[in-house]
Amino acid sequence: MYSSDTTKYLIRINLHAEGVVEKSDVVGAIFGQTEGLLGEDLDLRDLQRTGRVGRIDVQIASKKGETKGEILIASSLDRAETAILAASLETIDRVGPCVAHVSVEKIEDIRVTKRKMIVDRAKELLIDRFDEGSIDSTVLLDDVRDSLRIEKVSEIGPDRIPAGPNVLDSDAIIIVEGRADVITLLRYGIKNAVAVEGTKVPATIVDLCQTKTATSFLDGDRGGELILRELLQVADIDYAAFAPRGRSVEDLSRKEVTKSLRNKVPVEFVREQLAEKPLEGRLPKAPTPEPAQPVREREGPSRKREAPVRGGYSLRDHVNEVSGQGLARFISPDFSVLAEVRAGDMERGLSAVKGDVTGIVADQVVDQRLIDQIAQKGIEFILARDFKGIIKRPLPLKLLKFAQIS
Repeated sequence: MYSSDTTKYLIRINLHAEGVVEKSDVVGAIFGQTEGLLGEDLDLRDLQRTGRVGRIDVQIASKKGETKGEILIASSLDRAETAILAASLETIDRVGPCVAHVSVEKIEDIRVTKRKMIVDRAKELLIDRFDEGSIDSTVLLDDVRDSLRIEKVSEIGPDRIPAGPNVLDSDAIIIVEGRADVITLLRYGIKNAVAVEGTKVPATIVDLCQTKTATSFLDGDRGGELILRELLQVADIDYAAFAPRGRSVEDLSRKEVTKSLRNKVPVEFVREQLAEKPLEGRLPKAPTPEPAQPVREREGPSRKREAPVRGGYSLRDHVNEVSGQGLARFISPDFSVLAEVRAGDMERGLSAVKGDVTGIVADQVVDQRLIDQIAQKGIEFILARDFKGIIKRPLPLKLLKFAQIS
């Protein structure tokens, strides 16, 4: 669940639900009821995407109409941020349709073992150096402190490209332009960045993109556009993000990096805009799709495949096929159809659809009730005929109308 090399703390949470619920219900409640609660810098979904919070491990069992268990969340945040995140989870009062009680049992410090090793090594240094009589106390302190520094940039693959310490172990990677960009992201706690180091994409990055969710995060200039164009030709990229126009990733603040990554768009949007005209360093305007309703199950590829097979679908294709038909489609990350339902059956479809649902395309007017249910499922966008009565828009969920891409 976590790596002792990168994780600082492990949050252990007790859960008691007054009814029978499943793991997906628990995860949906965590994201749905904490969303927007702590502001942008501590948004749980963004913390996971940047590798500062690990996967949510839910271990539950149902008996006699009740569900009890434990939730485990690994954190590389500092003590105060971890405590705030843990406290926010205790505000969860419902899981699915059931009343729930959530309490933090304890927060474990995973670094205790590492600290003991450091202390032991420090003792050895003190003894050895004093025997030599050739070092002063200042150098000794520097040696001990060096062992506590964060991981440095490494070099991976036969191309020896710069990479953060978590690139090989993480499920997702962030592709940047150069070594300085990797260092900048590492300074902000993002340890899964890897650098292209030029306009020719290394084979190591092409291989990584076949097995991991890949996001390009490039400078907001012509050079960033050129690198993106080659990436789209040779690698299986899933999302694209850009620094603000005229800015470089290495010069961004923590808040600007977080905002840029939050505004990433599915690569399909970028392909369409590049086909029309050059990006010139601008972040593409992406349509924000809305929740769709599954009608009948279709087989769809997983997030990462042995070879990228997109089937030629674009959002415009989906809109053309459902418009006027009263249908709703659940869309996979590669824009294929996971399930299709009548628009009025979207709620039922939400609970029945299988697979990694990225978005929904629905020939209907979507209201606040549907938006709330879709947000709890962690879906990224909904593309609908129209929206009505939307008072609260969940931050990670993008809302798009048919008219925006027709």
